[in-house]
Amino acid sequence: MRAEATSSDGQPLFIRLAASDVSQLSAHAGRSSSSSRVVALSISIPLSVAVLSCLFIGAWFIHRRRRRLLEKFVKDGTPTSLSTFTYKEMKIATNNFAQKLGKGAFGSVFKGILPNKTLVAVKRLEVSAQAEKQFRAEISTIGNINHVNLVRLRGFCVDGSERMLVYEFMQNGSLNNFLSRRSKEADKVLDWNTRFGIALGTAKGLLYLHEECRDRIIHCDIKPENILLDADFSPKVADFGLAKLVGRDFSRVLTTTRGTRGYLAPEWLTGVPITVKVDVYSFGMTLLEIISGRRNIDYRVQESQYYFPTWAAIQIQKGNTIGIVDERIADKADIEEVRRAVVVSILCIQEDENGRPSMAQVVQILEGKSEGNVAKYERRLQALIDDHCVY
Repeated sequence: MRAEATSSDGQPLFIRLAASDVSQLSAHAGRSSSSSRVVALSISIPLSVAVLSCLFIGAWFIHRRRRRLLEKFVKDGTPTSLSTFTYKEMKIATNNFAQKLGKGAFGSVFKGILPNKTLVAVKRLEVSAQAEKQFRAEISTIGNINHVNLVRLRGFCVDGSERMLVYEFMQNGSLNNFLSRRSKEADKVLDWNTRFGIALGTAKGLLYLHEECRDRIIHCDIKPENILLDADFSPKVADFGLAKLVGRDFSRVLTTTRGTRGYLAPEWLTGVPITVKVDVYSFGMTLLEIISGRRNIDYRVQESQYYFPTWAAIQIQKGNTIGIVDERIADKADIEEVRRAVVVSILCIQEDENGRPSMAQVVQILEGKSEGNVAKYERRLQALIDDHCVY
């Protein structure tokens, strides 16, 4: 048999070989190829096992780290149902915190999307002792409760100095955006039906906090900024950073002043132990804003020198109840629902906390199942008109 090869000068070189020699060469080449595959497998298999082992061990350490973080918070009453996230996961979810939804006293809120395509709102807190305190308060309160009119906490992030809270996303933002005439949503006027639904839903959320969940919870900061609206404008009470848990065996708790000017009940200023009635007062002030489309924190309305509730009381005494309704929707408002809402708001903002209704009574009045205390209502109206006071 003749075999062809190439000489050193590039010319073909023919060599005559016996058939038996060619067979031996082919067998040798086959053995070399097999040997190479064996060597490759002997290297790749252990390497793959090592890589997989490293990945497994890394995942196990991450899981253990998260569990330790969770166990640390569980000691403070944190539910194990909450998800824990890393800073890297939150950075990816928020596209490096690109879309800011709002800013509060202790941090900013960003829009995010989880790997399962769920939209979330991520509150990234500042690094401070007060922010840490609010972070823990939020987890220990709203993390343990579930109600259609309370914002849902999905999880949190504790990673180095980073503290973040992950909430369900509320498409329409806060009620404040629709009441402040300087906001970007100012041209989107809420009709009366929507406003009344927001008032009733908020009242039901507070009723749950005060009377129906395991521990009585005083929110301490009810105001339009802390009432969020979903795609259907259903309200959800949010921001539990100032909330106070009260055991069922107690009705009062001593605490430092919390809340926002314009919504603070008078007892906050006296330093006495507070009750759930501070939320009732704040709700009453918020309800007046919902009805009128005006912010009470400005204290004076354009056409009057009086304190906001005083101005409202004067309109009511004149028989002009519909006059305190936002003029942009007054002609389409349900006068009976307006009357009920006004009765509730005036009863709620009484100076004497014992005279204020409970949230259960508030819900009943709004739903038309109770008339409320008419005598107290009339006395409070007269007191507002006589005092012309500013709290």
